Amino acid sequence: MTSTPSSAVRSGWSVRVRILTAILVVAGLGLAVAGGTAYLVQRDRALHDIDARLATSVESVRFIVTGVPTTNLNEVEALPEASGASYLSTREALQAVMARLVPSPNESTLGIIDGIPALIPGTELSFHLEDDAGLVLRILDEVAGVNVVRGTAVSELGNLRYIAAPVTVEGSGEAGIFVTAFDLDAELGELTSAFRIYAAVAAAALVAIGLVGWFVAGRLLRPVRQLQAAASRITATDLHERIPVIGHDDISELTGTVNDMLERLDESLTAQRQLLEDVRHELKTPITIVRGHLELLDPRNPDDVASAREIALDELDRMTGLIDDIESLANAQRGNLQRVPTDAGDLTEQFYLKVSALPGHVWILAERAHVVVPVDPARLTQAFLQLANNAAKHSASGTTIEIGSTEHAEAVEFWIRDNGPGIPTEAKARIFERFGRVDSGRGVEGSGLGLPIVDAIARAHGGYVDLVTSPDGSRFGILVPRRAVDVVAAT
Repeated sequence: MTSTPSSAVRSGWSVRVRILTAILVVAGLGLAVAGGTAYLVQRDRALHDIDARLATSVESVRFIVTGVPTTNLNEVEALPEASGASYLSTREALQAVMARLVPSPNESTLGIIDGIPALIPGTELSFHLEDDAGLVLRILDEVAGVNVVRGTAVSELGNLRYIAAPVTVEGSGEAGIFVTAFDLDAELGELTSAFRIYAAVAAAALVAIGLVGWFVAGRLLRPVRQLQAAASRITATDLHERIPVIGHDDISELTGTVNDMLERLDESLTAQRQLLEDVRHELKTPITIVRGHLELLDPRNPDDVASAREIALDELDRMTGLIDDIESLANAQRGNLQRVPTDAGDLTEQFYLKVSALPGHVWILAERAHVVVPVDPARLTQAFLQLANNAAKHSASGTTIEIGSTEHAEAVEFWIRDNGPGIPTEAKARIFERFGRVDSGRGVEGSGLGLPIVDAIARAHGGYVDLVTSPDGSRFGILVPRRAVDVVAAT
């Protein structure tokens, strides 16, 4: 069984999970970068502090042995030999150093004489340098009797940062080395513990962020879930479902937009149903007429055949005209106007030249508005000629029909006035509905779509049709805005 697109989407991560994942990833990266950066900065400071303390120890050794201080260890390759007046031997000088330099916590010192660890502090130490023979040999090799060396060693005692300086006394045959070292793991232990606590707090914060984010995302996406549920309940025959609008945020605005869309779809579906019903009703009559005459036709009677043929062609012409009117109405309701700046006076004069060709009436151009309006001249001409045809059909032969255009504050009106029998007040709204006809004694029956076409074209321009009627005649006016108005087209 193949999965549908909707089931394929549902099988992936939900929007709620993706939002929460993105939040947690960003928050986790932020906490990790912030914590890691702070840890590295503090660790670097701690290492610099250890190096400074090591340098201070060597400076103290120099001062103890020679009585000469230094401020820049990097410029000294070896301590100068001590004067014999100060100390009698290298051992005596190293003993003085070991006695005066008391190791701090996490620090250990060692005095080496002639390559052998000989002197250790009298205080309790956390580790003993002499216990790592490999480290002692490494220091002897690096110092080589003359160099002050500083380095880091990973030994069985731990991670050590050390400094070693040769100590010699003039006239003494002994070669001494003073070594002091710090246990880096112990020195950085407090910092490491602090950032372990930070890591635990950051993890707890991520959990809290995840819980709050899950709740907030669920609240924010609730209208979306309601939208999905409503959409699943909507069918092609039932568009009455609406989604409750809660709040005043983007999601509520989306909900309102969807409700508006459903409203338009519902209206469109209702209009389509009504149109199909009206078309069915309107086509039923000519089909019945043609069928009735064909059933009664005597094929051996030429006159009967000719009469039936004439009736059938007439009814087919009427059906063709009905279909053309339906197409014109659909096009007008879809909008799709080609607006161009148009002089209302020139357009009115074109109307006059076209309607003057309609026989049986006296056409008068009574007024012209001299203003430019954004309209679709072709569509507006179609609407106006429809009004002119109605006026000609419903006015007595030889009567006068006036046309013109009038400028108003916000609109321009293209109007036509006839001398027909007028339209009953109760029918003024019905004549603009599909197939809305009025038996008013005006004498001619049309398709019932002419005025709806006029009304649709006016609405597509953002305007409307104005009707003033009396027993002495009717005045129809198409009012269009002087500025272009965006209109949502009907479907």
